[in-house]
Parts: sequence; structure tokens; C-alpha cells
Amino acid sequence: MNNMTEPKPFFKWAGGKRQLLNHLLHYSPSKFNNYFEPFLGGGALFFKLSQQNKIKKCYLNDFNKIIVDSYQVVKDNPKELIKELKNGKYKNDKETFLQIRAEEPKNKIKATARFLYLNKTAFNGLYRVNSKDKFNVPFGKYANPTICDEKNILAVSKALQKDELTCGDFEQAVKKAKKGDFVYFDPPYAPLSKTSSFTKYTKDDFNESDQQRLAETFKQLDKKGCFVMLSNSYAPLILDLYKDFNINVVKATRMINCDGKGRGKVNEVVVTNYKPREEQKKLK
Repeated sequence: MNNMTEPKPFFKWAGGKRQLLNHLLHYSPSKFNNYFEPFLGGGALFFKLSQQNKIKKCYLNDFNKIIVDSYQVVKDNPKELIKELKNGKYKNDKETFLQIRAEEPKNKIKATARFLYLNKTAFNGLYRVNSKDKFNVPFGKYANPTICDEKNILAVSKALQKDELTCGDFEQAVKKAKKGDFVYFDPPYAPLSKTSSFTKYTKDDFNESDQQRLAETFKQLDKKGCFVMLSNSYAPLILDLYKDFNINVVKATRMINCDGKGRGKVNEVVVTNYKPREEQKKLK
């Protein structure tokens, strides 16, 4: 693929991994069989590995239905989605935003168009729902957001053709993983404090017991002979859960915080059950 058609995430996502991509590529295995990503989100690492022709068969999953439905629409109906986004309805003003935010389209193409529109025009690109599963992020007041990136939608559709998409729990999503497969976990991060959690992008939180269950799944995959990598916060819980594996500390820029003092470079971890390639120079 050339630069004109290189697929990249087609929506913004809190905790997206584009800024950590060089670190994730550094810690990824140089060769592997099938690829599994149970917490897909924006899919930054998947798209880069796909662009590098490292993906044979891929199993992508998320427990947020609108994400999986959107990937499925981009995979199967990219031209119909582009047509919907370009029909003149999706204007960048507060009145239109509130009207579309209140809609609940049943048609998956219209639902995906709504999701992408809200994602590009809502404050900070946040996806957040309340206890009734209603999107409740305010208008972002951006001057000229790209609501329909036609070339990227088509490039993403092409990249998804050999992939299996599922919506469900991470344990179920890795059932088919075998020796030599690469599994990358990017779960909702463990909070550094009781007030710093950004896990509520579905109506159900990803809590401490889920983090513990994920660590057990990590260990089971390790015993199978899979290559397993996980990104998470530099939190005591995570450091303890993965103390028997390789914990690599990296710097990340945290931009989504209501308190400006909470933004900037913070420590995060990339955990692997294998050593990174010796021939690569250490990332700064």
C-alpha cells in the first residue's frame, strides 16, 4: 500500500494508540501467525501491521456494539456509508449536532454515519454514554472537522476483508488463539486514582475484577505459547498483576482530562510475555 491508501483509524477514541505506535511496534513480535485484538477501539496497531503486510488471518473484537457495527459497515458497505455521510444532512453546527445526537437509527449504515459524525464533532472526540446507554457528550465547536474521509474509509474496507469481527467479552474473543499467534490487549485502563477513570464508554464499567480476569487470560495464553502484549496504566494493580512478565514503561501524552494539570506526559506500561527484538535500538 502507498501513502495515499494506507489505512488508519477512521474515528477518534479516548486512549487511542496512535501516539504509542512506535513503542507498540517495537515490542510486537517480528513474526507471528494469526493476530487477535479483543479490545479493538480505533485499531491503530492493527492498521499499521496490516499496512506492513504482517497480518495473515485476523480476529478483531470489542464489547462496544457501535464500534463493531461500524467496522462491519465499513468492511461490507463503504460506498453506501460515504454516500450517506455526503448527503448534506451532517452539518457542523450545534443545532444539527443535538438533533443527530438525539436520533437512534436502526439502519446500520445510518447508525454508523451518526457515530462517525458525533465522533468528529463532539467535545474532545469523546464517546461516552450515561446509565441508559445514551450518548451524552456536548458539541465540540470545531472549525472544520473531516466528517467523511472517503479515501480512508475505502482503504480501511480493503484492510478488513480478511478479518473476523465479533462483539463480546475478551475471553471469548481469544478462544481460537494458538501457539505462535499474537494477541494484543488494550483494555480500558486501570485508574491511577478513584477520580481518574475513563473506562465508561459502555454502560458497564471495566472494573478491578475484570482486570484480574484479564491477567488470568494473559497467563493462559502464555501457557499456550502465544505472543501476548498488553498496554495499561502505570498503576499498582497492573504492576502487581503482571509482575512475572516483562513490564516496559513508556511515556504517553494524556490529553483527555477536565483538569489541565492532569494533561501531559505520563507513565504507561507495555507488558509482554517475550523479550523485544535485541537488534532494535531502545526507543527514547
